[in-house]
Amino acid sequence: MLRGGLWDMVIAMVLWGFWLSSCLGQTTSPSQDGKIKFRLAGYPRKHNEGRVEVFYNGEWGTICDDDFTLANAHVLCRHLGFVEALSWSHSAKYGPGTGKIWLDNVMCGGSENSIEKCVSRGWGNSDCTHQEDAGVVCKDERLPGFADSNIIEMMQVDENRMDKIRLRPLSGAHAGRMPVTEGVIEVKFKEGWGHICNTGWTTKSSRVVCGMMGFPSQRTMGKKPSSLQTVYRIHSVACTGNEAHLSACSMEFSKANSSTSCPDGGAAVVSCVPGPLFTQDRARRVKLNPMSQVRLKGGAKTGEGRVEVLNGSEWGTVCDDHWNLQSASVVCRELGFGTAKEALTGARMGQGMGPIYMNEVQCRGDEKSLWDCPHKSITAEDCKHMEDASVICNIPYMGFEKSIRLTGGRTQLEGRVELLLSTGSGVRDWGLVCGDGWTSREAMVVCRQLGLGHASSGLRETWYWDSSNVTEMVLSGVKCKGDEMTLTDCQHHSVVSCIRAGAQFSAGVICSDMASDLVLNAPLVEQTVYIEDRPLHLLYCAAEENCLAKSAAQANWPYGQRRLLRFSSEIHNIGKADFRPRLGRHSWVWHECHRHYHSMDIFTYYDLLSLNGTKVADGHKASFCLEDTKCHEGVSKHYECANFGEQGITVGCWDLYRHDIDCQWIDITDVKPGIYILQVIINPNFEVAESDFTNNAMRCNCKYDGNRVWLHKCHLGDSFSEEAEKEFEHYPGQLNNKIS
Repeated sequence: MLRGGLWDMVIAMVLWGFWLSSCLGQTTSPSQDGKIKFRLAGYPRKHNEGRVEVFYNGEWGTICDDDFTLANAHVLCRHLGFVEALSWSHSAKYGPGTGKIWLDNVMCGGSENSIEKCVSRGWGNSDCTHQEDAGVVCKDERLPGFADSNIIEMMQVDENRMDKIRLRPLSGAHAGRMPVTEGVIEVKFKEGWGHICNTGWTTKSSRVVCGMMGFPSQRTMGKKPSSLQTVYRIHSVACTGNEAHLSACSMEFSKANSSTSCPDGGAAVVSCVPGPLFTQDRARRVKLNPMSQVRLKGGAKTGEGRVEVLNGSEWGTVCDDHWNLQSASVVCRELGFGTAKEALTGARMGQGMGPIYMNEVQCRGDEKSLWDCPHKSITAEDCKHMEDASVICNIPYMGFEKSIRLTGGRTQLEGRVELLLSTGSGVRDWGLVCGDGWTSREAMVVCRQLGLGHASSGLRETWYWDSSNVTEMVLSGVKCKGDEMTLTDCQHHSVVSCIRAGAQFSAGVICSDMASDLVLNAPLVEQTVYIEDRPLHLLYCAAEENCLAKSAAQANWPYGQRRLLRFSSEIHNIGKADFRPRLGRHSWVWHECHRHYHSMDIFTYYDLLSLNGTKVADGHKASFCLEDTKCHEGVSKHYECANFGEQGITVGCWDLYRHDIDCQWIDITDVKPGIYILQVIINPNFEVAESDFTNNAMRCNCKYDGNRVWLHKCHLGDSFSEEAEKEFEHYPGQLNNKIS
């Protein structure tokens, strides 16, 4: 028997347990649509940090910082697509939120796969104010396959105000033209499509809509009477012209399903001016302005990439501090696109090389150039390339994906390429693309046209995929630069001519959301160059691998010597995916003399050119060992050649071919003294896909006096302006490198 006092204590503890479980019970109730959403908000912040906001029961709200721990932050960061949390913040560090405080006294273990499985007071049960909103800082490493991206906006777009916006052509004659540049603005609400009353509508509002449609500017239009029998849900729109989305403008809404009239007006109409890539008479050959002082690099699609600016004659990047949609929109409009859809931080489009020119850029949105915006100059301590800013711009819808498809693949990201082309009689039937000469550069264009990201592989044979009933070749001789928007923009035969006919030899692609990007450390080449007179008896293995000039075959072996131009090459992977050889280990070639495997026959070309571009000497480098020599802080090595290990270069790592290893040279025995150009090209045959091939070449001024060699102004092929590249052959200085 329990005594009275003890019995009272037991009853009290049971009652307290019921109360605790009701207040701090597990949160298992789903939102109305069965899906809970998460986002980061606040200012200033980067894409991997901010105030945590939760969408539950049809409404966005926040989380209170009471009892908040790093374990809670781990769970939330995984919800947001990051691998883990670095830290968390309290007391509304990123500013107070609005709406409900959905969760309070959250206590997670850290391994939960949902915040709902953590202990809390329950949904909407809180005694906090928004001055106690919790925030997190997530590790800037994405979970594999996580598709959603966090958008940094100048203000949150109210999802309940409007969903989508489109232009309906004013006349049927323009209905089939792409892009649609002029038309009635139609807005999609939960209950259907409606129109905007044009009373009070100005060109500033047109500028915002045109920007959303992918156009950099707008034409002035008078009010056009409308005979539309429609519901006007939006009235009195007043934009400043710098908004990235129409919902950020001031406006009035009528009640749902009401048919409010538009006194003295009609439906709002806009006329937009397309950028040079999207004019209807562009003949698909128009290029962006070569004099532009801004460009995008590393993006998979047109209108996206890492922001790079031209300062003097050299390109550099922009630091992401305070980077937002307003500044990003200035970049997009300057390049002939619309406003920015996303302003990305943390080198989400890969890290750049070279200088970082701008920091804390703060544009209003109406500047003509990013250089016109207030900003700070950079010092080496301020920013690193892991903070490079990127953008995704709104571009006009062109319908390019309707004329191309992939068939036979295991997933939607791969397959045999089939094109829909018009014949001379006007009949459209699907056809194949000849696989002769097909490389990853052509595959890049296909993946871009389909909106499937980067290319992983370009395949010349597709016999292992299921065949469709399409058998006719309709395109051959395709040669792309890699930046075209459609495959038919590339050079190709006027009349189909395919050496290997049949569907099994048609072109195929494998697309991916990430790609590698190799660049050479140009200053290291300049610092390590020298000449060596090497005895022939030490060059037998090199001769076996064709690393000497042709005249070496007539030499009096093993007597005599060869003169070699030697230097180190350090190849960095600055992309978003590891660089791997195209062939697996079962296809690598063993070289007995050097006793190593070649995973790629040609990994690098070394050329010595005359000033008019004629090759006077050359060398090449097989990938006898692609491995992670060193990596940036926090990046682990994955590839090591020892013991027949896997070969490759990890993102954030580099492979060093030292100057003193075999074949790391150009045989210049037969070269006369003079002024030349040294050129190094990585992955020259485009065997392995990369996000950017324009930075694979490096060039230097080279002066050879018969005894010594000097290199000057070594640089990547796309790091100088076009004018500077044309002038760089002029030799202003010397580095003294004597023969060893």
